[in-house]
Amino acid sequence: MNKRYEVIWEIFNKCSGNQMRDVYFEEIETEDPAVYISERFQGYEITLGQNNPSGELIYDIEADGLRQRMTLTEI
Repeated sequence: MNKRYEVIWEIFNKCSGNQMRDVYFEEIETEDPAVYISERFQGYEITLGQNNPSGELIYDIEADGLRQRMTLTEI
């Protein structure tokens, strides 16, 4: 059975003096968030970060030298 998640996708800036990042929001339906992330970022290094007590799932992705983060919250 699929569940709905709000997804926050952050792409961190590579410039050392710039703390800005691109942030995107979307809603998805998936049975397994880990499978969704692994398929979306196939071939890249994915690390499951600390999960917050609030139930957020946080995945860190290293994609072609860009640090990215996907935070999924069940809605």
